[in-house]
Amino acid sequence: MKKKNIYKVWLFLLVITPFVLWLLPADFFDEGKEICPSKVLLDIECFGCGITRAVMHFHHFEFDEALYYNLGVVWVYPFLIFLWLIWVKDALKKLNLWQKLTQIIKQRTEITS
Repeated sequence: MKKKNIYKVWLFLLVITPFVLWLLPADFFDEGKEICPSKVLLDIECFGCGITRAVMHFHHFEFDEALYYNLGVVWVYPFLIFLWLIWVKDALKKLNLWQKLTQIIKQRTEITS
């Protein structure tokens, strides 16, 4: 498989993931088996315990629920958005679409001003 095809798939997955998470119910990850090693082996909650559930509730604008599961979501969620933007930009650059996109935006802003 060519590298361009891999970047096309990667870009598609990056773009579709937030929408899939919005389509899933906010409590989708609330139930289930514990998989945190510190919780399973030592019965101690680590700083990351509940972050997946917290991020999912934060993504659905359920801030009280998100903070209940893990207060760290206040830092983790913005970091995930930042990381997602970097990955999208990188994929667009690898596909030579970043420059085209910035030119289109530049032209549109010149027309409106």
